[in-house]
Amino acid sequence: MNEQAIGFFDSGVGGLTVVREVLRQLPNEKIVYIGDTARAPYGPRPSEQVEKFSWELTEFLLKKKVKMLVIACNTATAVALDEIKKKLDIPVVGVILPGSRAAIKASKANKIGVIGTVGTIRSASYERILREKSPKTEVYSLACPKFVPLVESNEFRSAIAKKVVAESLLPFKLQKPDALILGCTHYPLLRPIIQQAMGSEVALIDSGAETVSDVSMLLDYFNLSAKYRNEITHEFYTTGSARMFEEIADSWLGNISRTIEHVNLEEMKNATT
Repeated sequence: MNEQAIGFFDSGVGGLTVVREVLRQLPNEKIVYIGDTARAPYGPRPSEQVEKFSWELTEFLLKKKVKMLVIACNTATAVALDEIKKKLDIPVVGVILPGSRAAIKASKANKIGVIGTVGTIRSASYERILREKSPKTEVYSLACPKFVPLVESNEFRSAIAKKVVAESLLPFKLQKPDALILGCTHYPLLRPIIQQAMGSEVALIDSGAETVSDVSMLLDYFNLSAKYRNEITHEFYTTGSARMFEEIADSWLGNISRTIEHVNLEEMKNATT
């Protein structure tokens, strides 16, 4: 079982920010990733729909015989993590708790900002965890629904992105948090622009990157860590454009041995019923 892959799913390409950190910290692990780009973003969708989509992606990865599941999507973590953990007999990791812990550690003034999709902010998952673990902390939450489309359309380095980010983050000028949680795995792709808008004194917390520490710990705890191997071919799947996914994957992950395929979840579901 140790040589089986770790499964990752996200609403699109954002979870690649988590994958990049796994490649760096856990180079012996094989990755199977599916991004539901055709139905992104998840943030504005009703919770019931996000839960349904999350189960479809989970079932896809279970067919790949993964040894661990990482929900590399804040919206899906907020909505579906607890239910999926209950029903699966493999370790399941979300991105919200690790990001919250890291923000508390980074904040000196006990003033933490959270940016995320409408769904993540509406769930108040970060606020709840932050206040449970650090009751004195002031939490400022802000939905940034325009960020995910910028990333999914490969516009995250553009002048438009710079303008959208600066305008979206204006409310934090008054609140002045000293730590800001990037509460969507798409947002680290906008990190340089977000840092510029917030100022160099604000610590940006990448929830996805922080999650890899939990992944590593659980691999060791359950004795699931893979041993050294010469070459690993990682598998990536997208429900949207494989070409667009490949462009972003190449720029973000660099030169790794991998395959990228388009999948139609509905067709696969019908084929097995």
